[in-house]
Order: sequence, then C-alpha cells, then structure tokens
Amino acid sequence: MKKKAPRNKTLELSSGEISSYAKQAVKLKSKVSPDAVIDKIIYQDAFKALDFLPDNCVDLIVVDPPYNLTKNFASTTFKEMGMEKYKKWLDSWLSKLPRLLKENGSVYICSDWKTSIAIPETAGKYFLLQNRISWEREKGRSALNNWKNCLEDIWFFTKSPQYKFNLEAVKVQRQVIAPYRDEKGNPKDWKGEGTDKYRLTAPSNIWTDISIPFWSMPENTPHPTQKPEKLIAKLILASSDEGDVVFDPFLGSGTTAVTAKKLKRHFIGIEREKEYVAYALKRLEDADENTDIQGFENGVFKARNAR
Repeated sequence: MKKKAPRNKTLELSSGEISSYAKQAVKLKSKVSPDAVIDKIIYQDAFKALDFLPDNCVDLIVVDPPYNLTKNFASTTFKEMGMEKYKKWLDSWLSKLPRLLKENGSVYICSDWKTSIAIPETAGKYFLLQNRISWEREKGRSALNNWKNCLEDIWFFTKSPQYKFNLEAVKVQRQVIAPYRDEKGNPKDWKGEGTDKYRLTAPSNIWTDISIPFWSMPENTPHPTQKPEKLIAKLILASSDEGDVVFDPFLGSGTTAVTAKKLKRHFIGIEREKEYVAYALKRLEDADENTDIQGFENGVFKARNAR
C-alpha cells in the first residue's frame, strides 16, 4: 500500500487482511435463533439473509440503502432506475422488516433529496411516520446549472404509537450569548466558565453539526457513501437503550454496528461486499480499545468544528 501522509488516519486493509477478516463473518442457510446473529456481521445479500432472521429480534433498525443513483460499491454497481421501479425495489426489502422489529421499535431510513420522495409512500405501508430529519452534508459537490447539493434526509418511523425516545440522551450543546444569572448570582439555565458558557437544548429535526468522514478521521474508510458515527449515534441514543439490538441490513463499512457497540448496544449487520465486511469487522475490533465518537464528548453532542 502507498505510504500515507502523517495525519492521514484513513483505515486501509491489504487484500490478505480483507480475506482474513471476511472469514469471521457468518452466512445464513436457514432460519436461526437470535444468539446466532446478535453481535455478528452477516456476509450475504440482504434479500436472502432477511428471511432467515428470527422474529421480533431487534429494537431499532437503521437503514442507509443505496440511493437512486448510479454508484459503484466495491465489486457491484447500483444503477439509477425510474422512480416507480425504485419504489418497488424499496418495497421488496422494507416489507420484510416489520416481522423483525419489536412492537415498541423504531426505524430510521436515510435518503438524498431525490430518493426522499419515495420513502414515506413506501415505508408508510408498514410503519408509522413520526418525523423527517434533514441534515447538512457539508461536502456537497457544486454544479454549474443547479444548486449545490448538501442536504440529506433521515425518515423516522415506528412500529406502533408506543416507542422509545430518550430526549435527555440527545440534547445539543449550544453556546450562550447572554449568560443571565439569578438574583443570587447563579447561572440561569447554563453551565461552563470563561468564554465556554453553554446550555443543553432539545434537538430539532434540522442538523448542521455533522462532519462527513474524511482522511484525518480514524473512522474514515474507502466506502463511497460512509455515514458519520456521530450521525448514527444520535439515532441510536434517541431510540434505543443500553443492551438493545440495533440492526442494519445495508451495513456498508460498519458504522451502525460500530456505533452501537461503542454505545453499549448489541448489533446485527448484513453486507454483501467482502471488502466492506472486512472493514466493518476491523472497526469493531478497534472499538474494543477506542470507544470515542468524534463530536460526542461526555454525553454531549458538540457543534461542528467546536474545540
């Protein structure tokens, strides 16, 4: 492998390492018990593996499916299709998820602006829509004849009206511009000292504090559409408890599983690309030693580029 610059922390694996790590994954041939898949990476096409997973085995599903764009993913290419055909493709796997989810479970589905219009119509047949989160993807590419695309959505669904939402776990740290004090001189609804005064506020459904993984971040991999651990951490903390099972049927390089592990949840992940399976397993191994999530410190989500 080419020698990296000193500050380049991108994870890289040789072909031998990829083969070695991929051997640690499992493949399913028939329906299995929860013990056979919890805390495991399934190296298989999701359309086959989903049918073999046990009923009511997961508390939270986080899905980052291929958007309706022509995109290369290691050895395969996902090709853009007409919207009606794409909706049928979404339905072909979304219809398999309700069986796996516990009654008080939640589902988050990632999308870009164009794909986004298909999500509520398709997933709404199986789940209850609760919200739409829009987050700023600050590395969007510019265009000569259109607006720069730097917005993505995450659609929030639940299986029933009764579901988990841990507000205190996902409050956001905001800088206090006018730090008022009460009559006794005590801080009024803020903490900190010096110029670092802040308050914790309830999060909205517009997120501008997310940094896309890049070369100086240890979580970065060669995956072309990798989601940040900080982004997934918000979903996991809000909609699951420690010890719950988080499932991702399009795992990619492992962000959902890794973040779940760092936050003391269990995980199940399915990924069909050998290379990405290997990166996911390597990152899970590294998470045994390093549980840090960039931008999330001492239980608080920091603003992007905050000290």
